[in-house]
Amino acid sequence: MPPPHVHDLRALRSRRRRLVSLQTTAKNRLQRVLHRLNLRAPAGEAFAQKQRAWWSALARSPTARLRVDQDGATLDHIAPQIAAVDAELRRLSTSELWAEQVPYLVQLPGMALLSAMTILGATGDITRFGAAKKLVGYAGLGAGVHDSGKTHRDKGITKQGRRDLRFVLIEAARTAVQTHAYWKHEFARLAKRIGEHKAVVAIARKLLIVIWHVLMAKSADRRADAEQVAFKLMVWSWKLNDEQRGGLTSRQFIRVHLIRLGLGEDLRHITRGGTKRGLATIEEVLALRPELRDPPNTA
Repeated sequence: MPPPHVHDLRALRSRRRRLVSLQTTAKNRLQRVLHRLNLRAPAGEAFAQKQRAWWSALARSPTARLRVDQDGATLDHIAPQIAAVDAELRRLSTSELWAEQVPYLVQLPGMALLSAMTILGATGDITRFGAAKKLVGYAGLGAGVHDSGKTHRDKGITKQGRRDLRFVLIEAARTAVQTHAYWKHEFARLAKRIGEHKAVVAIARKLLIVIWHVLMAKSADRRADAEQVAFKLMVWSWKLNDEQRGGLTSRQFIRVHLIRLGLGEDLRHITRGGTKRGLATIEEVLALRPELRDPPNTA
């Protein structure tokens, strides 16, 4: 049985998944209305509350109008619930129970805050996995084998493990092979030999092994790009309030975690879309957090 804080995180992520599924189902039903009438959705946020009158006017019978109105009401009801769950996940990401581990996951390619919290909820205490291959098996990403008499052949992954962990890793792998040079090269190499679909699964398995190592060693990934990591930390910081950032500004929050990861000593700013955003200096942050003077090792 998982400890209470792990159980709570799992339950919260499970609830979000169910809410998003209901939201997606309602949107798909409304999209079918457009397809049936050969129409385009209104510009902008097609499912926003301000568009309800437009959607209602599409219905050509009282029964159809009822269905459209109820799907719209479902979206209006679910959206604030998802927002509340997301706010709680953000709060948990900076709580004493999870704050130390989240940056080690957010630094990895393909990982955002929601995927990091999903992984932490699924794995709990990483030290209970004595080896990376045990974690791979737990996620159902290990290779299956068929043995029958003289027949021995490799099968696909076992899929006997936590589906939520397996799903989030495959999604992270899809992003990593598009945004990170090393994983892009690995994907190209594997895809030539085993095909693109199996290559993505293989990358997901490799990412999970990296996750085991960085969480066990509490260190940065040796392939981490400091500026990319800083950008992801910036996005995380923007979603937090002052209390959740520990009274730090966004630029200070980023530098604190870069120091903890042992990254970006020479990084002075983040450049995205032609805009430069400055970071707090190491000296400024160490004056506020003197306990950071002994940074961790980088794997």
